[in-house]
Amino acid sequence: MVNLIQASNINVSRQGNKILENVSVVVGDHDFLTVIGPNGAGKSMLLKCLMGFYAPDIGEIRKMNGLRVGYVPQNFAPEHTMPISVRRFLTLRRKTDKTAIEEVAQETGILKILDQALFELSGGERQRVLLARSLLDNPHLLVLDEPAQNLDISGQLGFYRLVEKIYKERKVSVLMVSHDLHLVMASTKEVICLFHHVCCSGEPQIVAKDPEFISLFGNDMATMMAAYQHSHDHAHHDNHSHES
Repeated sequence: MVNLIQASNINVSRQGNKILENVSVVVGDHDFLTVIGPNGAGKSMLLKCLMGFYAPDIGEIRKMNGLRVGYVPQNFAPEHTMPISVRRFLTLRRKTDKTAIEEVAQETGILKILDQALFELSGGERQRVLLARSLLDNPHLLVLDEPAQNLDISGQLGFYRLVEKIYKERKVSVLMVSHDLHLVMASTKEVICLFHHVCCSGEPQIVAKDPEFISLFGNDMATMMAAYQHSHDHAHHDNHSHES
């Protein structure tokens, strides 16, 4: 198996506060990793270090030669004073032909809104546009930072199903920060529970039973995750008829 990114014992401090402490992460070929943890735990900083936006103070990050990364940021609010269309937004900073745009628009369900102004879109539509843009370079790794945090429950479910479909069909690796672990349980191969350091990691149903996970998130979340995994195991094939 090819490792796309391997981070070893990375440490980051800001203003004397430890944000990441001896964190090691491996993202392999066709992995699906979800990073969870309380607010302020260092999750976004970890993503930014792995993508090369910041260099860790201590530690090492190795990347596969020629690694292409698609990134969906946490917050994106287009200016009302700059009425750019979705189609134009997708072509910014890259040479992309019309066919490629329409193919990725079809894949992400935004074909009908290509000529709408970006600022007019709903939160769910905007996230799909960002996802489409991240796929235009045919990435090896898709990085998503709280991609559904501002969506309602229907929008969250629709978005996570779309990510799961892309993961399976493109054979891309996914690294995601999410609070909605009970919704992404079905796809996630591994969970990394972060609170400045890696508290626990492994398959979701195993992590849900870890004492450190329970101390951070409580018994209710652990029980909900276990219940979701159980129902998913029994009803997986019935869950694809409600795309939104």
